Amino acid sequence: MSIIIEEKAVVLFQGDSITDAGRSYEDNSQLGGGYAGMAAAWLSALHPDMEIEFLNRGISGNRVKDLKSRWQTDCIDLSPTWVSIMIGINDTWRRFDSNDPTSAEAYEDDYCWILNNLRENLDAGIIILEPFVLPVPDDRRGWRADLDPKIDAARRLARQFDAVYVPLDGIFAEAATRREASFWAADGVHPSPAGHALIAQSWLKAVRAI
Repeated sequence: MSIIIEEKAVVLFQGDSITDAGRSYEDNSQLGGGYAGMAAAWLSALHPDMEIEFLNRGISGNRVKDLKSRWQTDCIDLSPTWVSIMIGINDTWRRFDSNDPTSAEAYEDDYCWILNNLRENLDAGIIILEPFVLPVPDDRRGWRADLDPKIDAARRLARQFDAVYVPLDGIFAEAATRREASFWAADGVHPSPAGHALIAQSWLKAVRAI
């Protein structure tokens, strides 16, 4: 099967620190050291003739409500033809480090608003990367009760909006059977270089680039 992204596409990566990964806020060509930069580099190397443009607007610490608040400026105004989103782990994390929870219902409502707004304003393809957590350190195990309903919500939205879906929580769980969880993400959330490469590889497979 051929790649689903078209020639001269504009691909926008959106999300939190995992997407941000040190990207430049001044130079659009500097996509950061994480999966977004890796996926863009590999796709460009595999299909240089397609002249695909990549943008990264991930912002560290963002929750879905933050993404919603900047959606016009950081998505619609950029006129992407594909939008790749990974958001949700901070919606869980703030419950445990700041006593500032986001319910699964609020998460789904805001995420649905984002995707509806995208559909209303742009004819863009959607790629959803589900949030994930690995059980390191041990307290991360207690996050599952909060995160799992948000993962379920992301899956429902992927069906509703006919999005390409990247099931990262399952992908990382399987990877942790081959090497210890800390190899992929030392704090259970922020990927190591190998973890970012795993996300990039999974993203490229989802868009049929490899």
